[in-house]
Amino acid sequence: MKYISTRGDQTQRGFSEILLEGLAPDGGLYLPTSYPKIDDATLTKWRGLSYAELAGEILSLYIDDIPQADIKALAAKTYTKAVYGFDEITPLKPLEPGLALQALSNGPTLAFKDMAMQLLGNLFEYELARRGESLNILGATSGDTGSAAEYAMRGKKGVRVFMLSPHGRMSPFQQAQMFSLQDPNIHNLAVEGVFDDAQDIVKAVSNDLAFKRQYKIGTVNSINWARLLAQVVYYFAGYFYATKSNAEKVSFTVPSGNFGNVCAGHVARMMGLPIDTLVVATNENNVLDEFFRTGAYRVRGSAETYETSSPSMDISKASNFERFVFDLLGRDGAKVKGLFKDAIEQEGGFQLSADDFAKVAQYGFVSGASRHSDRLATIKDTFERFGVVIDTHTADGLKVAREHTRPGVTMLVLETALPAKFAETIVEAIGQQPQRPSWIAGLDGLESLPKRFVVVPKDTQTVKDYVVQHCQD
Repeated sequence: MKYISTRGDQTQRGFSEILLEGLAPDGGLYLPTSYPKIDDATLTKWRGLSYAELAGEILSLYIDDIPQADIKALAAKTYTKAVYGFDEITPLKPLEPGLALQALSNGPTLAFKDMAMQLLGNLFEYELARRGESLNILGATSGDTGSAAEYAMRGKKGVRVFMLSPHGRMSPFQQAQMFSLQDPNIHNLAVEGVFDDAQDIVKAVSNDLAFKRQYKIGTVNSINWARLLAQVVYYFAGYFYATKSNAEKVSFTVPSGNFGNVCAGHVARMMGLPIDTLVVATNENNVLDEFFRTGAYRVRGSAETYETSSPSMDISKASNFERFVFDLLGRDGAKVKGLFKDAIEQEGGFQLSADDFAKVAQYGFVSGASRHSDRLATIKDTFERFGVVIDTHTADGLKVAREHTRPGVTMLVLETALPAKFAETIVEAIGQQPQRPSWIAGLDGLESLPKRFVVVPKDTQTVKDYVVQHCQD
């Protein structure tokens, strides 16, 4: 299995190389040269596996430069009841016939990012030890990626983390999770801007190949293929939990900001998982919803990016979207580069031709948007009718999911965070504080712990200088 760039560089690279690299040298994202196809017999075989065993099988299809026994050992080390609180790892929470939540947020930082980040931490440590090297991870977060990365990488040998976040735009719980960490290999930089500004800095550093190589810069954002690959697993697991035979189809609704989570569903569908529809749910920052309705992709600037009560989706430049468009356009790297580098940089977006936009339906995508009032109503309704408290992002997903349910097709809404992370809005919706999970230690009093972070301007050179000063700590 080899990997190529979405922007036309046809140099084929192995998994271990792109694991540590992040962006491709031409600024594109990595995808496999082709997707492994899963037949009915394989689906039947996988149906009886544990989550860790299923992860080992799927990862082994995409990784041929790490021994399979080691891959399966890493999966077994990562996906345990001790870490996620449940034997199923991502159990379903049925709400009504044909509609359920898939619980992805039972890991140490109460967000779905843990599902991939815990594996990534173990993969990084394994590969760096094998090479005798170190890695300086540079990432950007709108709230959940940062804490998931830091909790996965804290104390890992040979790894330092430099995490950028939008100053003052995360929930108090999210800030406390990240900024309270005192581990010397963890560095938090609060950028005076929005998430997209932080993400642009990460991409600019990654595109400076000389700097990237000299200071051994890697990434944990979902631009890293390994992270997206880990997310493919829970689509298969959710499908098996929701069905009794391979003849059934399932749809998934995914709260979407950076498009990584739902892009993993696209990969699963390309592999042959019987997915009927992939529903992209956005908040007020509805760039993706606009695209799936009109074929127009218009990036918003900082001033047009709303600060909302589902802050992890306050994103107006969806990095992983490029992967889907690459497949949509017949893997034409030159055409993708013309859109994502030239058109976006020069015109702020692009409009697909009518013929290309017509192909979107073939990939099963539909979309919808949710607002603060929808969030409150959905949280209140779900609590009153089912006794289930959901977070703000999952509420966006559930609201949009109800607009796209189809008779005979189970709809799974991916639960992307636990409500404890967004207590203020939960109290506004139902008048009571959300509970914090009992199986995770250290959550009580989290917000009152001492915080360690630095505020920086939205300036790439400032971040580079900080990395240089601290990369040998």
